[in-house]
Amino acid sequence: MKNTRVALLSMAAATALTLSACGGGGSDELVEDPAAEGEGGDAAAASGESGGAQDGEYDIALVSKGFQHQFWQAVQSGAEEKAEELGVSITFDGPASETEVDAQLQMLRSAIERQPDAIGYAALDPEACIPLLEQAQEAEIPVVEFDAGCNTDIEKTIAKTDSLAAGALAAEHMAELIDNEGKVAVVAHSQINSTGVERRDGFVNKIEEDYPDIEVVDIQYGDGDHLKSADIAKAMISANPDLKGLYGTNEGSAIGVVNAVNELGMQPGELTIVGFDSGQAQIDAIKSGVMAGLITQDPQGIGRATVDSAVKAIEGEELPEEIDTGSYWVDQSNIDDEDIQAMLYE
Repeated sequence: MKNTRVALLSMAAATALTLSACGGGGSDELVEDPAAEGEGGDAAAASGESGGAQDGEYDIALVSKGFQHQFWQAVQSGAEEKAEELGVSITFDGPASETEVDAQLQMLRSAIERQPDAIGYAALDPEACIPLLEQAQEAEIPVVEFDAGCNTDIEKTIAKTDSLAAGALAAEHMAELIDNEGKVAVVAHSQINSTGVERRDGFVNKIEEDYPDIEVVDIQYGDGDHLKSADIAKAMISANPDLKGLYGTNEGSAIGVVNAVNELGMQPGELTIVGFDSGQAQIDAIKSGVMAGLITQDPQGIGRATVDSAVKAIEGEELPEEIDTGSYWVDQSNIDDEDIQAMLYE
C-alpha cells in the first residue's frame, strides 16, 4: 500500500499552530455516527468499507475552509490517515483565513484545472462556489463535500456535523447552567457559510422554543477571529451588565469570549461561557473554570469520511446524501474520559 503524499499547495508555512484567526435530546452525547468503529469512531464507516485504488494511485484534491484553526489541521490528519490506509494520494489546501473566499475559490479552480480523480470541498460561500462545481461536473470530476456545502446537487455526499442539533445541544447546556432564566448573547463566526448559520440558529431556536425565561439579547459576528470576537464580547458585557451567558460558535469565537472575560478581570464562572470546537486554549479554559463547556466535533472523522467517500465516488459507488460524523458536550466532568479525549485536539 502506497504512502500518502500530502502537498500543502500554498500554506506550508501556515501549519504552525496559531489562534490568530480562530469554526437533540437532553443527554450529553448529541449525535454519534451509528456505524463508527475503532478508537474515536471512524465516521468513514458510515458509508461502508472502501476498496481503495485498484489500478494505480487515485489523486484526490481536498480544499478546506482554512488552516488557521486547529480544527482544520485535525481534519487534515484524519484525511492523511485514511488516504494511507486506502493507498491513495491527496493534496490538502485552504486559505489563510476563513474570510478569504476569493483565495479559496482560486484554490478550487486550480484543483479542477489539474484534473484529479476526485475533489473534496468545504465551502466558505455556498453560492460563489456553484460555477466552479459546475465546471468540475463538466470535466467529469466527482465532488464530495465536508463540513459545509455548496448550494448545488452536484456533490455526491457531505461529511459533516449536524450543526443545527449541535447548536441546540449548546442551548440545552447553557439553559441548565444559568437555571433556565436570564440574558444570553451569541458571538458567531459567520452569517454566510452553513456551519455558522446553523450553529447560531440551532442555539437561538432551541432557546426561543423551550426556555421562555431566557432572552437572547444580541448576536454579533467576529469572523472566527479571536481578537475581533474579544472586542465584540467586551462590548456585549458592557452593554448588558446583567448578562448571564455567552455562546461562541467556533474555536476563534469562543477563545475571543474567554479572552474578553479574562481581560475584564472577571472571575471564573462569573459569566457562563459555552464554546464550540476544541483546541488547547478552550481545553485550558474548561479546566480552569473560565469556560463551562463546549461542543466538540470529530474533525479526524470528517477527514477520514471525506477521503473514503471520494474513493467510493471515483469507483461509482452509491453514497448517502449526508454522513453525520457526530458532536459531543465536554465539560470538567468528562473532559478526561477516553471517548471524549478521542474527539479533542490540541
